[in-house]
Amino acid sequence: MTPGNNGASTPEDDDPFGYLYADGQANGAQPPSGGYGYPNSVSRVRAVGERQYGQQPPAAPPGHGQVPPQQGPYGQPNARYAAPETFPGGAPTAQQASTGTGGRGGGRGGRGPNTKGLLIGAVAVVAAVVIGIGVAMLGGDDGDDDGNTDNQAGPTATQSQSSEPSASSSATDDAEKAELPAIDAKALRLSDGMSTASDVEGAQADGGVYVTGFNQVGAKVTWTINGIEEAGTYRLDVRYGIPGKDADATLLVNGKDTTRPLNMKNFGGTPEGDWERGWQTTWATVNLTKGTNTIELACNEGNKCDVVFDQLAISEG
Repeated sequence: MTPGNNGASTPEDDDPFGYLYADGQANGAQPPSGGYGYPNSVSRVRAVGERQYGQQPPAAPPGHGQVPPQQGPYGQPNARYAAPETFPGGAPTAQQASTGTGGRGGGRGGRGPNTKGLLIGAVAVVAAVVIGIGVAMLGGDDGDDDGNTDNQAGPTATQSQSSEPSASSSATDDAEKAELPAIDAKALRLSDGMSTASDVEGAQADGGVYVTGFNQVGAKVTWTINGIEEAGTYRLDVRYGIPGKDADATLLVNGKDTTRPLNMKNFGGTPEGDWERGWQTTWATVNLTKGTNTIELACNEGNKCDVVFDQLAISEG
């Protein structure tokens, strides 16, 4: 072998473009059938990631140094450029499917945990909690019915109390009206010639007793009223009886003539002469002072005095 020429299959002759030159063709170079004139090592197309690295080539025979492998003729396997899977115990030639147990997670492309599923689960939990709170709030009344009736009764009691002032005020008014004086006519101070009787049915005074004898000029009944707490205008109510015809009387308050007679007309239109059906009520306004007052009914000239008296009372004017 001459210097500079190590044979026909040396690496320097492994020129992928040798078939284009005369000397290359003389040395047997052929157009590439695999990949760029490297028929054995580079022509094999592998999928990305298929080739495994880290494999060691076979050790040299004992007693020999490391010698570079010799390249064989074109078309023959070359140990120097052989793929690792051609060695004993080399990497498998088929691509291994991902087991999905390493890295950031398996499954589709190793994308990691299913975050969408976790999000849906979290939303479901929150919704369940909100629904539970709503049910608990709606069911609060039931709990009150079981034992805590005070809470349920509280607003009603308060509302009831708020209406009590009206009731209390009404009760006070009624009490004030009840405290205003009233009297049976038989308890009045009578002038001479007057008396009491109970012959006519229908009198409301105690025992059905009424005052008679008023049908004469000069007759007078006097009522002394004590306990008027406030001066002002009041109403004098008089229950009387007539024999089916109109009557009237002079009204004096604290000795003063009111200038208007007490009108005791036949408002019911009862037949003349019928005393039992002639019981009626009239009223007149009077100005009273605080404390003691006197009211007089007198039969003066010009009055129609054919009348009997049953009861008198003072009420709010």
